Amino acid sequence: MTVTELSGEDVEGRAGAEHPAASSSEQPAASSKVSSSNLLAGLALPVALALLWEAAVRLGLVTGRLMPPPSKIVSTLAALAQSGELWLHASTTLSRVLGGFAIGAAAGTVLGALTGSSDLARRLLDPMLQALRAVPSIAWVPLFILWLGIFEASKLALIGLGVFFPIYLGVEGAVRSVDRKLIEVGRSFRLSRFGMISRILLPAVLPAWVISLRSGLGLGFMFVVAAEFMGASEGLGYLLVDGQQLGKADQILAAIVAFALLGKAADSVLILVTKPFIAWQDVSRARL
Repeated sequence: MTVTELSGEDVEGRAGAEHPAASSSEQPAASSKVSSSNLLAGLALPVALALLWEAAVRLGLVTGRLMPPPSKIVSTLAALAQSGELWLHASTTLSRVLGGFAIGAAAGTVLGALTGSSDLARRLLDPMLQALRAVPSIAWVPLFILWLGIFEASKLALIGLGVFFPIYLGVEGAVRSVDRKLIEVGRSFRLSRFGMISRILLPAVLPAWVISLRSGLGLGFMFVVAAEFMGASEGLGYLLVDGQQLGKADQILAAIVAFALLGKAADSVLILVTKPFIAWQDVSRARL
């Protein structure tokens, strides 16, 4: 084949191979553009809804007494931030969620791995755990208060309980669904028990474990509200109760917005922390 017979694709492919640094330098820029576009796309709907509600209130279509406009909510958030209350309540809630998350994630991971890998443990533990999973969260409140009092221990226990079940189910299901052929390949290579766990089971379970961690973290933020109803004097849940008792709809919505932002930030941090552990996945990104 002569030079003139080379197609444009061949020339571009060889040029890219001769200049790998250029292609690698373009990757961070492309990823940053994708992240920016995803951020803008995610903000489009809530910003549009906020603008529509603001316009409806200003035009007199609705009163805005029970559902204040976004400008009122933003001013309430700014006032709480300026006084320092917002940071105090947000940091208290976040510390409770992280403490309960650590407890629930550890217990859910250990018991999920145990029941997923052992038939005997599954027969003994899984029926009881599945029955307890059906108990409403609010039903545990009086029992935890009786056992642990109204201070931090009962709050952490309730949050940990909410975090536990999605992580337990995710890990247990992931361990049980590991492809039998992978186990046979490990045995054919005569891997030790530790090698089987570290090189086959752990990579197979990690993606489902990360998803269950995110689900558990989300439930942790849901359960912290019930936990902070138990005689708390600090936390975003306390702001909700205080706003309800005083009839401050703007404070209630400001606390809800703070919950949403705090939960999204925590979820984003969890994604960044766990991303290197599942970067090996070769998944389809095709648009359906």
